[in-house]
Amino acid sequence: MMRALLRRVTPLVRVGEKIGLLDHIPPGLPEGAPRPRHTFRWDLDKTYLRTEFDSIVDLAKSAIETAADKQAYPGATALLRALRQDGNRICIVSGSPTQMRQVLAAKLALDGVEYDEFVLKNNLKNILRGRFRSLRAQIPYKLPAMLRSRIGAPAEHETLFGDDAEADAIIYCLYADLLAQRVSTDVLERVLVASRAYEDDAARILELARTVPKEDAVTRMFIHLDRRSPPLGYRRFGPRLVPVFNYFQAALVLYQDKVLSARQVIFVALEMLDSGQYELGHLATSVQDIIRRGRVTREVALQLSEDASEAAKSGALSGRTDLPPFEQIAQSFRQRVRELGVIDAPPPTDEPLDYVRLVDEEHEHRRTRRKHGMS
Repeated sequence: MMRALLRRVTPLVRVGEKIGLLDHIPPGLPEGAPRPRHTFRWDLDKTYLRTEFDSIVDLAKSAIETAADKQAYPGATALLRALRQDGNRICIVSGSPTQMRQVLAAKLALDGVEYDEFVLKNNLKNILRGRFRSLRAQIPYKLPAMLRSRIGAPAEHETLFGDDAEADAIIYCLYADLLAQRVSTDVLERVLVASRAYEDDAARILELARTVPKEDAVTRMFIHLDRRSPPLGYRRFGPRLVPVFNYFQAALVLYQDKVLSARQVIFVALEMLDSGQYELGHLATSVQDIIRRGRVTREVALQLSEDASEAAKSGALSGRTDLPPFEQIAQSFRQRVRELGVIDAPPPTDEPLDYVRLVDEEHEHRRTRRKHGMS
């Protein structure tokens, strides 16, 4: 069986070697091009794609899957398509190896997802160079990729999407605070030491941090709770970071932020219902949950129902007869909102983060999981 797996994986490695040179950040916007209004940065595995890598068997299975085999989370495709509109940028930074580029790009094409940047991790190069710490390290990989991307195209606003399988919450907050000059290069240097970055990688990251245009640009971050991590644990990262159980919850927050229209939010909901993995009651419960956690107001949720009703009356949501009538969807949401009692969720803390301590805790958490046979 292992020989068969190797025979199927080997062609991917050869393809990856040929296209590896494409795995870089574009040099920047064309001369005279307007400044991007909004950049949306996405991870792939466990954020957009259902990917398992808890064991060697999971890794092998992921390596030999075709584009058609790979599954996106319900609602993620509709959300990405909506975010791509109006000239916004989609930038993907994934920990998947560069040898997976062909199949991952094909999957995104099948889903109709367009993107401006697509960066994968060159773990084959890390192995050949004997840089084995880099295989698992996320901060020394994702942070410089994001910094280089912003240097090339500094958008007015940024929204980041990650998951709870790695250190995305730490990386995203660190990136945001570096742009806003809330973290000094001295602190960053200590963080890179704690993250076990190689010296040459650390030097490049420090130079990028000094060069990147400074601006408080990151307005929102989402952490997809693939592992069903308790949302309460993310309150220390502040109000800008929102843990979500599904992409309807993310769409609700973006509607509140005036990034998405009611029509776009409902298309996310319809895709989730269409997947067969969600029923209307599940989405209504998601509305209750995100309000109860204090991440969306009751008034905003009720306004969404009203705005979307107007869109439905105009015919913007017509054409599907196999899904619940829109008025039934809106009524279900309104009912669940009105059933909520007093909302007493403690507000997220908004204090400076101790990134060195966070990185140390993340390493200890990973060691504990490996000790108990978990990923």
